[in-house]
Amino acid sequence: VLPRDVWSPPIIKPDAHTVWTAGTTVEVSWDTSTRPRQVTNYDGRLVLGYLEDGDETDEHLDFDHPLAEGFNLTQGHIQVRVPDVDPANDYVVILFGDSGNRSPRFTILN
Repeated sequence: VLPRDVWSPPIIKPDAHTVWTAGTTVEVSWDTSTRPRQVTNYDGRLVLGYLEDGDETDEHLDFDHPLAEGFNLTQGHIQVRVPDVDPANDYVVILFGDSGNRSPRFTILN
């Protein structure tokens, strides 16, 4: 068995300038150019969360309602429907698979 590497692909979109509208379909994308030869887990899961001012550690992740799951991380993007959430500018998405990777804060409007 070959050793496997942990892969945490950086999220490209959403970024700090992104504004999503609840109920619309948007694309989340990540950089696949850093993929190692052997990856522990290719099965992706995308979860929405938010950060509160002054607390960068509690991401308030909505594991019960993932934006997407069961996709291959090597595809580099996935389209998701923006959930009906309170409007705010402190949302983040976390890309899980081999490792977790957080987007910058972005905005969701109603």
